[in-house]
Amino acid sequence: MGILIQIFSRALSTTALSRDYSRAATLAQARLNDVGIDIPLETGSYSGEPEDGFSWQLTIAPYTRGDLAWEPSFDAFLVTSVVSWQAGSGTLRRISLSTLRIGEPSALPGLTPEGEPERKSLGPGMKKG
Repeated sequence: MGILIQIFSRALSTTALSRDYSRAATLAQARLNDVGIDIPLETGSYSGEPEDGFSWQLTIAPYTRGDLAWEPSFDAFLVTSVVSWQAGSGTLRRISLSTLRIGEPSALPGLTPEGEPERKSLGPGMKKG
């Protein structure tokens, strides 16, 4: 009988932990979805009031693309959403989700602010070949 009680107890705690992870993942994904809508896509750190015992923090940082032979005409950002909570046993738990987001086009030479190629008029005596 004691073994059955232990099995049921373990199953209940595992179910509660699974439920908490699911709620945390849903909250983390919701914060990622807010970027560009309620949260501006710009470098910074954001947090909010705890929701049902779950606190969240969102970090937006420039994404470095490494050594590329060309410079892309857009800015990229690494967006990380971290949700933490106290589990029933008093243990601090957390989940982290990250994604890359494409921002506004960079102001590169030869491009307009919209990322389109600049249209230059041909000088006198020049023709398009």
